[in-house]
Amino acid sequence: MSWNFSTEPEFEKKLEWMRTFVREEIMPLEVADLSPEAFTQVSDGLKQQVKDQGLWAAHLEPELGGGGFGQLKLGLMHEILGASVFAPSIFGNNAPDSGNAELLAIAANEEQKEKWMKPLLAGELRSCFSMTEPGAGADPTMLTTRAVREGDEYVINGHKWFSSNGSHADFFIVMVVTDPDAEAHERASMIIVPRDTPGVNVLRDIPVMGLSHAAGDKGHAEILYQDVRVPAANLVGEEGQGFMLAQKRLGPGRIHHAMRWLGQGRRAFDMMCERVVTREVKGSTLSQKQMIQDMVATSKAELEAARLLTLQAAWKMDQGGTKKALTDIAIIKFWGAQVLFNVIDRAIQVHGSLGITGDLPLEEMYRNARSARIYDGPDEVHKVTVARRVLRGYEPHPVPSEHIPTRTEEAQKKFAQYLEAAS
Repeated sequence: MSWNFSTEPEFEKKLEWMRTFVREEIMPLEVADLSPEAFTQVSDGLKQQVKDQGLWAAHLEPELGGGGFGQLKLGLMHEILGASVFAPSIFGNNAPDSGNAELLAIAANEEQKEKWMKPLLAGELRSCFSMTEPGAGADPTMLTTRAVREGDEYVINGHKWFSSNGSHADFFIVMVVTDPDAEAHERASMIIVPRDTPGVNVLRDIPVMGLSHAAGDKGHAEILYQDVRVPAANLVGEEGQGFMLAQKRLGPGRIHHAMRWLGQGRRAFDMMCERVVTREVKGSTLSQKQMIQDMVATSKAELEAARLLTLQAAWKMDQGGTKKALTDIAIIKFWGAQVLFNVIDRAIQVHGSLGITGDLPLEEMYRNARSARIYDGPDEVHKVTVARRVLRGYEPHPVPSEHIPTRTEEAQKKFAQYLEAAS
């Protein structure tokens, strides 16, 4: 089956509307310095325009309140939204809410969808994904937070941090160990915990590189769960499905990040190109300098490669689901993050001292880009995943399969009659 990244003319019109909308209506919010109340009023109006266009929560199926566009179209949309830190939330696609909504769409029962998912999609609730622990970063099999079943309740005790959105979420999806004696990937489960549940202690917001106060970020919360009692009905899916559900949630989440990085990288690239055709040094513009030309050419090649890899992964997900695209998703997670970092770094370099000031968005973009190589799994973990999955298709050969003397001997046997006739 051949790849096909084309879309119909009607959808192209939607994309063009999005480009204009993000550029003219959303980007000005980055520098408007509105009060929280004014920002909410403006963004609510913008969200309604998005809903009127049928572009709200594009990551989910229509019956769940989304647009049902599929991953390939979503990739083209996120490429546009990635240009501005405000755009994802105004389109109902902001992390971690988008990933949590997808998780609930996959595993929640009807009662949970009505109570948590639908208000989340409508923008009436905010959510938090609470998985990472001080002693368990990229390996969820090392989690220690426990949930013990007592009658019709679960009692949760544990220590989490880097729980995105934790300080202002209305509910948490907490990954907990329900059966410590089970196989490593079957010990954990996911449970919904309302914020106002006794024993939920948000200790602090951890300030992190790339924090955007303008976008309402407060950091990533450190949370202590102390004898937190919730109904057993708050279990998402079945006991022991936590690791599997985390993979299903993080897979699309990683590709969404990579999609948005395309837009952010393109914005930095445009800034770099504008600079090099403008700035004059020693009698000519920077665009005439070979070292600068190398930066431009390399950045262009890296961005195009990242874009094609991302769209390929999205296309595979549409064809066969997340499982069919696991290698591709891992590739674009580390490749896309590195490309984004590289391009922004070069853009800063050609701007000189101006590039590291707050007079341009590059310095904030740079901090965000550095963080991208760590969250949702550090680059090294994804590289290990890719290598392991690729190497499964190879077998050891004591004599290399391309060993010329051996191949020559085999070829001479294969064509012996022709060789004899020639002699």
